[in-house]
Amino acid sequence: MKYGLIGKRLVHSYSKTIHELLGRYEYELMPMDERDVGPFLSAKEFEGINVTIPYKSTVIPYLDWISPQAKEIGAVNTIVKRNGVLCGYNTDYYGFAGTLLRNGFDVSGKNVLVLGSGGTSKTVSAVCRDNGAKSVLVASRTPDKGQIDYATAKQVSSDYIINTTPLGMYPNEGESAVEVSECRNVRGAVDVIFNPLRTKFLLDCRENGIPGANGLYMLVAQAMSSAEHFTAVKVKRSETEEIYKKLKYDTENIVLTGMPGSGKTTVGRLLAERTGKKLVDTDEVLRERIGDIADFIRNRGEEEFRRRETEAIRDVTHELRGGIISTGGGAVLRAENVRALRENGFLFFLDRRISLIQPDDSRPLSSSRDALMKLYRERRGIYCSSCDKRILNNVSPESAANEILITVKKAK
Repeated sequence: MKYGLIGKRLVHSYSKTIHELLGRYEYELMPMDERDVGPFLSAKEFEGINVTIPYKSTVIPYLDWISPQAKEIGAVNTIVKRNGVLCGYNTDYYGFAGTLLRNGFDVSGKNVLVLGSGGTSKTVSAVCRDNGAKSVLVASRTPDKGQIDYATAKQVSSDYIINTTPLGMYPNEGESAVEVSECRNVRGAVDVIFNPLRTKFLLDCRENGIPGANGLYMLVAQAMSSAEHFTAVKVKRSETEEIYKKLKYDTENIVLTGMPGSGKTTVGRLLAERTGKKLVDTDEVLRERIGDIADFIRNRGEEEFRRRETEAIRDVTHELRGGIISTGGGAVLRAENVRALRENGFLFFLDRRISLIQPDDSRPLSSSRDALMKLYRERRGIYCSSCDKRILNNVSPESAANEILITVKKAK
């Protein structure tokens, strides 16, 4: 291996994709047990490697030189061999600093609360202190000297909250160290997790009007800093931005919501044809599980149908990355469905003029013109409030698909 990544479990790592998008070298993933780390480093059969959980401190005794910054933080995530000498750096520092800058989060003179006390917490704390934070308070499940527990954390007035814990990370979504609604005076938040793109912590921030950022840009920016150490060639900020947007495009789902008959299936198929992304229709998933939807609603009732729909949406969003999801007309009626779709999705409301939507006998809730009008009046406000962008679909499905693609490629 010339360049690559070592860590305990790397099956969900994006590092190979990121480094090879830069186009300077091939990059390998090498999962290993702790007992293998020392022999691997001692053999020195590589030019440059990255180190991830849980070996960022484990590698330190095997290095010949460590940057002052990495030594202060106590964690190394980048190792370069120069004339047989192993040199250690911490590029997570630059990744997090870049995330603050990109999102306009100025911690100077502000109170910062850091959730978690591991290696990433130390890196984040160092960045905040170096950027002039008024205070940096660390909260932990098992607080050490100078730290607080999570129950106390929500009582603290904090301008910024940074989550460095694994709570909420795939496949254990739905967890958070604190309830954001109970925290005071928060003006911004970062979660270093990038899978899912929006953890419970970040979704709670959104619902409470708090700007938030995930860890995807940090991941890309630290990789670019590593690449500079590997090759001694500067990476332009525009290159970092381009790779970040490509990775986000490849991992974020396009989610289509809207009235029955608004064109979600047709637009979804067009998007799948143009992008090569996988299309999943949640109504089709339901039909495979419960049979004919109209018969099921007539026999079992709408409430039971909605429960089964929620199960299907949860399963689809748990597994699909970088795909297209066409939802049933009533999917957004349940807040838990919207949150599940938003974890890894950008939600588009396909808004079609009601006069252009035809009643359908196969849909018991919209089988007549009166039923359609009733649904439209009841649901349009929910469609608007739950989407990230409204797309008019009154002209052609092709024009709606074009607008969606333009939006996702420009999205921050």
